[in-house]
Amino acid sequence: MHDVQGAGHRSPLAGQRVTVARGVVVAADARRGVFWLHSVTPDPDPATSEAVQVAVDVPVPHAGDLVRVSGVVQEHRDGGDTPTNANLSVTRIGAPAAVAVVGRHPVPAPVPLGRSGRIPPREVVKDDVVGDVEHSAAFDPDTQGLDFYESLEGMPVRVDEPVAVSPALEFSGGRRVTVVADAGADATTLSGRGALPAREHDPNPERLGLVTGPVPDAIPAGIDVGDRLSPVCGVLDYRYGAYEIVATCSSTRHPAGLVRETARPTGADELAIATFNVENLSAVSPAEKVAEIARTITTHLASPAVVVVEEVQDDDGPADTGVTTAGRTWQSLVDAIAAAGGPRYDFRQIDPLDGTDGGVPGGNIRVGFLFRTDIGLSFVDRPGGTATTPVHVAPDGTLTISPGRLQPDHPAFTDTRKSLAGEFTFRGTRLVVVANHLSSQRGDDPTFGRFQPPRTPSRVPRGEQTAVLGEFARELLDSDPHARLVLAGDFNDTEFSPPLRTLHNLGLTDLPATLPEGERYTYIYQGNAQVLDHILLSPHLAANGYDYDIVHVNAEFADQVSDHDPQLVRLTFP
Repeated sequence: MHDVQGAGHRSPLAGQRVTVARGVVVAADARRGVFWLHSVTPDPDPATSEAVQVAVDVPVPHAGDLVRVSGVVQEHRDGGDTPTNANLSVTRIGAPAAVAVVGRHPVPAPVPLGRSGRIPPREVVKDDVVGDVEHSAAFDPDTQGLDFYESLEGMPVRVDEPVAVSPALEFSGGRRVTVVADAGADATTLSGRGALPAREHDPNPERLGLVTGPVPDAIPAGIDVGDRLSPVCGVLDYRYGAYEIVATCSSTRHPAGLVRETARPTGADELAIATFNVENLSAVSPAEKVAEIARTITTHLASPAVVVVEEVQDDDGPADTGVTTAGRTWQSLVDAIAAAGGPRYDFRQIDPLDGTDGGVPGGNIRVGFLFRTDIGLSFVDRPGGTATTPVHVAPDGTLTISPGRLQPDHPAFTDTRKSLAGEFTFRGTRLVVVANHLSSQRGDDPTFGRFQPPRTPSRVPRGEQTAVLGEFARELLDSDPHARLVLAGDFNDTEFSPPLRTLHNLGLTDLPATLPEGERYTYIYQGNAQVLDHILLSPHLAANGYDYDIVHVNAEFADQVSDHDPQLVRLTFP
């Protein structure tokens, strides 16, 4: 098998027909029609894997079967073998393979990943190649995360003292959770709550994805960040842009007891503004979802004065009927907040044109504002706001329309949410808030992908969108250098990304960037805790003082009403 795999990301025998006289089956997945075959005569080179995937169109053999296999060595790539597909290929014998069971053999012991065996690199995924790693001779499993996992492709592995750095989430093929070994002893930066924040030059290659496979319940349900598991065993595979361990033995969950955070009450000299991606909320969403979002706003966010809300669908949700209105969606949330003991909120938004703002087809997601009217806060309504009418700043610093969309006809906002500006007054002071939900990262290369560094084409439109936000901010600050401006929402990018730096360079304070690195996350993807949601303040507003927090209530938990954590800033208004 080491000859088939070779020391690299492609087999030196790709395209050739081979026969493996004897190999032992370490695991099989009948659903996928594959099994993993391990050498009975391994070599001493840790750079070459001792196992290979085998694809068949007949019933798969069983673990412990000694088999003879003949077939063509292939490099199988999820999504097809095209020049632009960024998924790595998986070496396998197929076309399909012919298999004969010739006996039984002990299954080789799994390779421990961690301090009792091989320790994954902690910071580097692949920095010795620029471009297609599969066509490079550079291969160093000791220092390069991508090469480390390639050297174990298909082999049985074990993770001791795994601790979860993501919740266990369900998907069509089963359940997935991400862990680090040895209770996180070699993780670069675990937060106080057990999350693994991604940093600018550290995408955390030490994280290990676990997925269900031939043992359907191998991964317990309900795992939250920080929970510990009994030792996990499985085979190392690569699917959907990431290395993952297909679990072959059942694990037990040992809960850490992580508790959802609750914000303190707002002080008498403060105005609280939150932002919350409610993940496709609509008037036809389950009542339990609406009620839980309402409880989050009233209990965990302490009923802030303004809630910038993203991902609100139209009144019939994902049904593609041409409906774009969302009054019933907003009202269902307003009523649920009141039923949960919160204040009676009002709302403002603008219906998009049908099918022009991205998201789930038919859903017509948009951004908007919830706001209280019982604390001296007022929304300034100026008529004229439509899906296609741009808002401007008048010479006196007021908005020409309120609410109003920022350059809705700009090409950067094609098929994505348009930013929405609203003007408020509080204690006689004007405040402008802009709600945002910028383009997603769909289409970007995976971190553990074929092209390094990963290509990020989605940052082009996001960069143009933040440039539009920057133009608006400059226009407002030119008219009034002391303007109180808040940009808030789901920016779909990190605090160290070029799109966000566009706004930093204007002198706006990006509040997530003011937190310690270990506390910067509103979202967890494949175990990487990261900031996607932001609140930015104009210079005068920041100078007056603020208290900011990301309120962790969703991203760390298997039972989540949204995949985003809300965040909250309390602005000082003496």
